Amino acid sequence: MFHPQLLLLLAWMPAFSGRPSSHLEAAGASEGTRAQALKRLLEVFGIGDPPQSPQHIIRPPQYMVDLYNTVADDDGVTKDPDILEGNTVRSFLDRTHSDQMRFLFILSSVAKNERVLTAELHLFKLRAKATDGRLPRRQHFCQVSIYQVLDKDSMDTPEGKKLLSAKLLAVQGTGWEVFAITQAVRSWMDEESSNQGLLVTVRSLGGHPLDDGAVQFASGRDHHESKRPMLVLFTDDGRRGALAAGETQPDGRELSLPGHLAAPKSNGTRTPRSVDNQLPCQRLPLSVDFEEIGWSGWIISPRGYNAYHCKGSCPFPLGENMRPTNHATVLSIINALKLSQEVSGPCCVPDKLFSINLLYFDDDENVVLKQYDDMVAGSCGCH
Repeated sequence: MFHPQLLLLLAWMPAFSGRPSSHLEAAGASEGTRAQALKRLLEVFGIGDPPQSPQHIIRPPQYMVDLYNTVADDDGVTKDPDILEGNTVRSFLDRTHSDQMRFLFILSSVAKNERVLTAELHLFKLRAKATDGRLPRRQHFCQVSIYQVLDKDSMDTPEGKKLLSAKLLAVQGTGWEVFAITQAVRSWMDEESSNQGLLVTVRSLGGHPLDDGAVQFASGRDHHESKRPMLVLFTDDGRRGALAAGETQPDGRELSLPGHLAAPKSNGTRTPRSVDNQLPCQRLPLSVDFEEIGWSGWIISPRGYNAYHCKGSCPFPLGENMRPTNHATVLSIINALKLSQEVSGPCCVPDKLFSINLLYFDDDENVVLKQYDDMVAGSCGCH
């Protein structure tokens, strides 16, 4: 969860757009503060530098769009935290642009700290091709095998490749087929130079080659980009469930922010009746617009989201509607009885936090779906 002051500042930012910074000047934010706040926000998103916007119009793979819509609502908030395996899904398109059934995926954008959970090869099976004007009749099924290439100069020998996955397919069938290749990707992550690609073979049930061209998969060269071979990688970067340094926590501890961005600290005293005149602790809207902070060029979805924030008083006595913890109740009593000058009353803070999902282009124009914990205040209480 972002600190409300940081979110309000970011909502005003022209950031990388080059627009006048009158809002920032009005808020008293210097260029240095703005840069530091944006850097901190990138760290929350686990990104070193903002990716460059694609130089040309790219349509994200439909699989990634459908996956995003499955796990996230219109604001990007996670529907069910158990749907997604890990917290990152990366898609890679074939880089060989070959008409042969050999595929290569460049995985250099995967961070070293990401743990590979599952890797899938997605291939689009084309309709069976006619041979001499007729479709093959005897061959109703075929066996498709996926090999990890160990030596591209000897792929025809048993030593030059390693079997990863195999399945039976109907010769006349068409559509997307998915093959597990986790073992190969893990070896590539351990030693990048070992990545010599994948080889796909199609044979009859008896192990013989099929008629030339009877069964084909879409390649990256001659077919529409929506059917291009794709590797989908499910990983976890270790951030799930762990609060990054300086983030707001449900116990009310504050962000560690530079300068005037930090919330003013209480000295244990209060102005007369000032708290009593406030509204009770409640959740209020707080919009984060990615276009306003200059990120709309590389973020596909959502265009922004409602982070919400907590504001209001926690007056004595604390009712159940304030969702107080036992500790907050004790603080409230001690404060009301003035038993200690060192103890201030409970604070209105988030007591439930939701995650959001971003679908975006990385620097290599691959599409990434990433889930970020503790980004939306789901409810507020006195703690």
